[in-house]
Amino acid sequence: MVNHQLFLLLTLILSILVFQSESRVKAKAPFGFSLELIHRDSPLSPFYNASLNSSEILTKNAIHSMERFKHFQSFINQKAVQSIVFPTENSYLTKLSFGTPPVEYFAIVDTGSDLTWMQCVPCTKCYNSQGSSLFDPQASSTYKAFSCDSQTCRAFGGEQCLKTNDCQYHVTYGDKSSTIGILSFDSINGQKTTFSTSIFGCGRNNQVQLGNPGIAGIVGLGGGPFSLVSQIGPQIDHRFSYCFVPRFAKSSGKLIFGQESIISHPKAISTPLVSEDPQTFYYLTLNGVSIGDKTAPQPKGIEPVQDPSGAFNLCYGADTNINVPEMVFHFSGADVRLQPVNTFMVNRDLVCMVIVPNSVNPFSVFGNYAQINFQVEYDLQKRVVSFAPTDCTQI
Repeated sequence: MVNHQLFLLLTLILSILVFQSESRVKAKAPFGFSLELIHRDSPLSPFYNASLNSSEILTKNAIHSMERFKHFQSFINQKAVQSIVFPTENSYLTKLSFGTPPVEYFAIVDTGSDLTWMQCVPCTKCYNSQGSSLFDPQASSTYKAFSCDSQTCRAFGGEQCLKTNDCQYHVTYGDKSSTIGILSFDSINGQKTTFSTSIFGCGRNNQVQLGNPGIAGIVGLGGGPFSLVSQIGPQIDHRFSYCFVPRFAKSSGKLIFGQESIISHPKAISTPLVSEDPQTFYYLTLNGVSIGDKTAPQPKGIEPVQDPSGAFNLCYGADTNINVPEMVFHFSGADVRLQPVNTFMVNRDLVCMVIVPNSVNPFSVFGNYAQINFQVEYDLQKRVVSFAPTDCTQI
């Protein structure tokens, strides 16, 4: 088998990023806390579109995932100085509060990017899909902008200084969307958890489409120095985990930080994280993939059916009696066994495989469908990722 580098990427929701040097946040003893994760297309989501059926949602998500992967490929091949394609369709949501007094927002969190940003006033060009009010820095008694000569501005690579001497950031995503604003910090609160000063971008020129009214911005859970998990590392023991429920479950998943994120399942398996550039992404080594018992005879008379939408490569008629085989991803030191919920989904009158081939690039993406009903823990100090089969509706 040939070793293969693989991104462990997903799209979540959150809005916290804590900076510890100039913002004077003191490291505290490790603690734990959790946040709810709701997929944007879940019936529990405030942005759920009841006019779309499950097949339409599945097709929409699949097409967006392929567009996102193409941008990953372009990013790696060209080594461009930009972030990845902006996440919209496969987003997970949580609710947080910014400022003093706190104002509540929904936002997207992504392990494939680092910078947290929110739409702020005054805004010269903001997307019009946000249903809630823009964040007003002047209304918060704890808000402060970083200056151009600050260590933070220099470390982030601020694009230019404004007449006010505020540090201006400019982030361009792989799909050419972008956000421009002021690098800032303020207090952020989320489900009984408060970070007194947290770095984020106060976005004033945002050329993006978040896809739903009420989504205020994005935060990265990536591996770079400005991400949430990097900035509050000592406070959360340098670890976090998540657990995705099936897409249309009647309960939410969880994003867990610190001691509460430790997996104690007897069937937990671990694989090392691989250091690669850009450090925003999480890389694993995939040695191979096996499907079922390769010595078993193949069933006769079951012919694949073409997907009219073109989103999926392998489909069968929904009335076909097929036994979906177990698929095993053989990571370095860890065999992750996927169940049918991770590999096939009903698509109108078809049953389609939600894993698509990549024969062009040496990198692949282990997406969030493959991680449903697994608790996935990142130990960033030991540099390992652990998987444990879990009923995520019970977390």
